[in-house]
Amino acid sequence: MELLFWCSVLLVIYIYAGYPVLLRYLPKKPVDYALQMVEKPRVTVLIPAFNEEKVIAATIENKLTQTYPADLIEIIVISDESEDQTDAIVAQIAAQNPRVKLIRQVPRQGKTSGLNLAMPQANGDIIVFSDANSHYQSDAIEKLVNCFADPEVGYVTGKMVYVNEEGNVIGDGCSAYMKYENHLRRLEAQVCSVVGVDGGIDAVRKALYQPMNADQLPDFVLPLKVVTQGKRVVYCEEALLNEESLTNSQSEFRMRVRVSLRAFWAMWDMKHLFNPFNYGLFSLQLFSHKLLRYLAFIPLLLAFISNGLVTGEGWFYQFTFVIQILFYGAAAFVSLNDGTKNRWLALANYFCLINIAAAMAFIKFIKREKIVIWKPRVG
Repeated sequence: MELLFWCSVLLVIYIYAGYPVLLRYLPKKPVDYALQMVEKPRVTVLIPAFNEEKVIAATIENKLTQTYPADLIEIIVISDESEDQTDAIVAQIAAQNPRVKLIRQVPRQGKTSGLNLAMPQANGDIIVFSDANSHYQSDAIEKLVNCFADPEVGYVTGKMVYVNEEGNVIGDGCSAYMKYENHLRRLEAQVCSVVGVDGGIDAVRKALYQPMNADQLPDFVLPLKVVTQGKRVVYCEEALLNEESLTNSQSEFRMRVRVSLRAFWAMWDMKHLFNPFNYGLFSLQLFSHKLLRYLAFIPLLLAFISNGLVTGEGWFYQFTFVIQILFYGAAAFVSLNDGTKNRWLALANYFCLINIAAAMAFIKFIKREKIVIWKPRVG
């Protein structure tokens, strides 16, 4: 039982701390961000939307006012059979600006199908993916596109920063989690390719886009498809997206379950990428960053149970068991009291939330459940 405890603890340490350290010592293949485009390419911004009447106008305006040359940007909003005024708002803007176009997907088939539907109508050489509530900094598209000056780059993801004016627990937890994820992306981009991207601010060469199944998570599967085509997925830290975090744990939890379930299916569909003989270091990155991370609830649970069973073996095991109880107790306390302004407690709560969500998603995956219809991030 002691062996099980130590194996579980060491695996958890590797997942969250050992892997980032390993990335620092792996051979580097840096991207040349200093390269400049000889000629600026045309850009199409795709914005999937479902019942986004409150935010869609501001999001379109945000893209229209980017520093990138206006005559080289077009915006396509894919309405997934919206039932509110989303279509009317977009149509009104399109009537006044020929750079904006509305595509209505009927019947409702989800985000991934919407992207597949829009691609043949996109005129851009570079496709930028934006959420309906994603607000870019004014030079974000310029920064994303500049990365494609390197011919080895096929996909670029920007930096998401969660905005949390009220200091709620999920916002603080999300913010800390995203800082950690962005740090990993920075390291991964120096070694091979970034494994996970932010669907609200990323871009791909149109020539590399491959249609996806309706149930596949585009933020995960499309970058993997780019890797299979021999191109790199890189991280552009200067392309910034400000997005409001969710205001309650229930909404965040439901979203995390959906994302985790679709990630499990994505890894299953793209399981050939785990072959290190064909994909080298990227296989290690995918295994460490995604598969082990989504399954981290298993060693976490085993570490807790095995620790409880060996407390009679000495004070050290008693101490570590008390630490675990205090950690999980603090996370539960935050949830029961609907938040905290202490960022460390918030992080503990969010850590537990995403791992419980992954566990529930894994159960759904084992039961072969799938999610096709896309829903806004509010849950």
